[in-house]
Amino acid sequence: MISALAITFNEAKNIEAYIQRLSFADEIIIVDSFSTDGTKEIAEQLGARVVQRQFDHFSNQRNHALSLAKHDWIVFFDLDEVIHDALINEIEETVNSETSFDGFYVKRQYYFFDKKIRFSGFQTDKSVRLFKKSKCQYNGNFVHEEVICLGKIGQLNHEIKHFSFVDFNRYNQKLTQYSKLQAEVLFKKGKRPNLFHFLLRPSYRFFTQYILRLGILDGKAGFILAYVHSFAVFKRYAFLWLKYRGIE
Repeated sequence: MISALAITFNEAKNIEAYIQRLSFADEIIIVDSFSTDGTKEIAEQLGARVVQRQFDHFSNQRNHALSLAKHDWIVFFDLDEVIHDALINEIEETVNSETSFDGFYVKRQYYFFDKKIRFSGFQTDKSVRLFKKSKCQYNGNFVHEEVICLGKIGQLNHEIKHFSFVDFNRYNQKLTQYSKLQAEVLFKKGKRPNLFHFLLRPSYRFFTQYILRLGILDGKAGFILAYVHSFAVFKRYAFLWLKYRGIE
């Protein structure tokens, strides 16, 4: 039996499609960060269990969702990830088999609006999306959290489509949230920003994503992605600088 989990905040546009795609699961649990756009009400109308929890960081939010699951096998997809029938069938076959793995990576194909991104660092993108609750949990990272597993991790054959960049303002808001959380981690570690962080860190991120990770081959989309991610690095240290001055 399978528990499908998700964390949400103002996902009214995506929640119905998500629940429909995960209807093969035996239960669907949503941990919502007090959405104001009707996400909670839509999810409940569609039969999902919704628990509201104040957001502190991503690992805690996901681990809280894990604590609510009744079943050992977990699928934990994001709402901007599109799951196709072939992957659903593979998940069901895997869970019903005598697999020796306790978790499985799923490859993600990134899209910039409707353009498939083949490079820019996303060509190797994968995340653990199917795993056993009894053997796995999230690692505690405030952002870019990952599943840690006591057992073996395999990889499923079919991929998901990742539509993270469909609205510039929404994507920028997400990166800003990531930057703030990363700044909080650095602040707790006593890290102080300097010119190296403001000048070289963003430049290095742009160079890595656009040149070393071949973002240049993704055309204008590759340039934009490299730029906004490098600017997010700058914002990380700007937020850190503000925290040392008592400005949130």
